[in-house]
Amino acid sequence: MLVLLERTGGLDTPDFGPEQSIDDPEDRAVALRAASESFVLLANDGMLPLVASPASAGAKPLLAVIGPNAEGIHLGGYSAIPMVGVDMLEGLRDYAKDKFNVLYAKGCTLTLNKECNWQVNENPILGDWATDQKLIDEAVEVAKKSDAVVVVLGENELICREAWNDVHRGDRDKLDLVGRQNDLAEAILKLGKPTVVLLVNGRPLTINALAKSAPAIVECWYLGQETGHAIADVLFGAVNPSGKLTATFPASVGELPCYYDRKPSRFRNYVLADTSALFPFGYGLSYTSFDYSRLSISPRTISPSGKAEVAIHVRNTGTMKGDEIVQLYIHDIVSLPTRPVQELKDFARITLAPGEEQTVTFTLTPDKLESRGLDMKRRVPPGAFEIMVGRNSVEVLRDTIVVVQGAGSR
Repeated sequence: MLVLLERTGGLDTPDFGPEQSIDDPEDRAVALRAASESFVLLANDGMLPLVASPASAGAKPLLAVIGPNAEGIHLGGYSAIPMVGVDMLEGLRDYAKDKFNVLYAKGCTLTLNKECNWQVNENPILGDWATDQKLIDEAVEVAKKSDAVVVVLGENELICREAWNDVHRGDRDKLDLVGRQNDLAEAILKLGKPTVVLLVNGRPLTINALAKSAPAIVECWYLGQETGHAIADVLFGAVNPSGKLTATFPASVGELPCYYDRKPSRFRNYVLADTSALFPFGYGLSYTSFDYSRLSISPRTISPSGKAEVAIHVRNTGTMKGDEIVQLYIHDIVSLPTRPVQELKDFARITLAPGEEQTVTFTLTPDKLESRGLDMKRRVPPGAFEIMVGRNSVEVLRDTIVVVQGAGSR
């Protein structure tokens, strides 16, 4: 969490004073809210949110928390050492109290060393196959005893990091889950238990097997110091996930570079492969559902200095209150120099109760339509623009507005 404090001294000589704190209840509340709005629900067959109710009279349900990222807080490679905060396991145990019991198993190793200290050229050390197999077997036995399972996978600060010299390497040549995490997930999912997969990582991953087999997947990123409390709120429905992907998730590294705002000239299809994104830019599900309809643009023709209103009707068609992030994209259909096939130009977060509907309005201003011409000057070029509004960069409604030099609005 980034906390901005007023400085009493100069930029180079901050003086916060001995009494000033950056970890008081108010700060933690901000951290919790930031985490709660950062989750991206990638998949859900209806299993989430979980319901913590006894399986039978007098019996407490058992929740298995499994995985190399369940224990330990992850704040990213540029955060303080040691990292301090509430991890997944602790947060779920806090939430459980008298509702259910929590069982834990590591499942497999991620790296044998844990912290990325920028003052030490420390490279990740992976676990061995045999040791991980024992951990997988132990996790399966724990999962068998449980009513539901939460599997926490992903990366850590040693794996996802910047390279800065020959002995401190960064990046990877793959985006698959490191080590035997896929083997662990497969072994747990074979049991047929209600299972949620949580991903803790700092970049998109290629998770094709999980996308096909996991009942629910939540992208958590590095959630900050209130990670554990935030995940409990989301899993059990106190928070309805509303985050959207700010990067495309490819199905393979062969698709890279993979981004929504590509140029029209980019063409790359492979034999025996679907090159569409695994999860597109702007994607993110909710525990409720939203219907988009009645896209309208007024006026339909404007001058280069004119404005237009873009309206879309959004209705909560589900059974839970939820936030939706409505996204506006444009495409200059014929342009020189060429422009991307999509450009995100605006978005709006709205909150709707079940059955509630709202008309969301965006204003198309010259700065949203303009681009730099061959003379390197920015202007709104005449011609047709495709306007797209929707829940992500793929699922959109489309209409057209025309910019005419010297024309009035109509």
